[in-house]
Amino acid sequence: MAQDNTLRKYSLITVMLASFMTPFMGSAVNLAIPAIGEQFNSSTFMLSWVVSGYLLSSAALLLPFGRLADILGRKKIFVWGIFVFTLSSLLCNLAWSIQALVFFRLLQGAGGAALFSTGMAILTSVFPPQERGKVLGINAATVYTGLSLGPVLGGAMNQHFGWQSIFYLNVLIGLPVMLLAVWKIKAEWADARSERFDWNGAALYSVGLGSLMYGFSAMATYAPAKALAAAGLILLVLFVRRQAKVQQPMLNIKLLSGNTAFAYSNLAAFINYSATFAVGFLLSLYLQVVLGYNSQTAGLILLSQPVLMALLSPFAGILSDRVEPRIVASWGMGLTTIGLALFYFIGKDTPTWFIVANLALLGIGFALFSSPNNNAIMGSVEKQFYGIASSTLGTMRLTGQAASMALATLIIDLHIGSAQLNAADPGLLIKSFKISFIIFAVACLGGIFASLARGDMRGASIPDER
Repeated sequence: MAQDNTLRKYSLITVMLASFMTPFMGSAVNLAIPAIGEQFNSSTFMLSWVVSGYLLSSAALLLPFGRLADILGRKKIFVWGIFVFTLSSLLCNLAWSIQALVFFRLLQGAGGAALFSTGMAILTSVFPPQERGKVLGINAATVYTGLSLGPVLGGAMNQHFGWQSIFYLNVLIGLPVMLLAVWKIKAEWADARSERFDWNGAALYSVGLGSLMYGFSAMATYAPAKALAAAGLILLVLFVRRQAKVQQPMLNIKLLSGNTAFAYSNLAAFINYSATFAVGFLLSLYLQVVLGYNSQTAGLILLSQPVLMALLSPFAGILSDRVEPRIVASWGMGLTTIGLALFYFIGKDTPTWFIVANLALLGIGFALFSSPNNNAIMGSVEKQFYGIASSTLGTMRLTGQAASMALATLIIDLHIGSAQLNAADPGLLIKSFKISFIIFAVACLGGIFASLARGDMRGASIPDER
């Protein structure tokens, strides 16, 4: 029993630190975008790929890494992910051009994919079912703490020490996380050790998703983008058909077709992240480029959302152990919809209190949605599918985030083209922000119905997807 408690303690600490690093990096980099653009004299499109490149790489590789983790071992893939994430953070500081920085962010995304696909699966493997909601809530709170500190600390570091300092901080965090994972997690989990990895399926998925997302985001500035997006969609269709036929697929289609709770919970996650992730990017541009705040002040304004997410997520997770997860998550989705719709009214004279209050509303909504939805997903499958369930959820999150950025980038490019940020018309920027927020609000409204459609889970038996 003492050994189990020690394993649980160090597993939770290690996963929490890793869960802090990735969202901290994402939210901190948003505040540094104008400074990076100024240093490299870059267009808005290329700057958006400092964010989108990381997301796209993570989304394209997360599902393959989740499957590899089930076969080779979740700890092994987790350690590999920490190493690559930390190394690429160091390389980002050495970037000599915007293209080099985007490339190193792609590499960082590969490391992030290995972390996303294994962290939650490790926690679910270590802790008993009756503690799952509490632990996932604690982990979600860590994620949101990273999101909270990202704008404040990242904005201040960018203001006083330059944008490179944000990446250096991740190196300092990544090294002890790697040591903890190697020396203190004395266990390995590979419930599908005897099965084979579908390399052809992994190639179809990764190339297809990458082509679709890049093609969609570049439609306004790159002529062949539509053909590239169409080719990506075709490859993804071929991937789904292959997964339905092969004996040991990378993605068990029956998890989606034969498990209503799993399918609709993942759909709700995809919609929620698609509708919310670009908010930080858009508001960072709005506060700094349109309203003229420096990155430190903009970070303080953006703080209100992730703080409430961090404070409320553990309570939402505990609540989902006692109340139907779909009820709590659907209320969260509803509050998020209202908050997104209210951002349609921003302009050149919008008071700061309105932005802070609305961000707080979004924070409450997302906290009520995220932990219960994660609990529903991990509680809807059997133990041997934990890795795939975790990586599928991560794929929905990252694909949704990439889609959110792709849509925001497309709308901004349609209004200001390849203009640099400091030369962009503030009126056109605001118009693009308004269009983005209303599209996100409509999408989130549809997500409420996906959340409700998952059905009751308490007392329901877990289907056998084998």
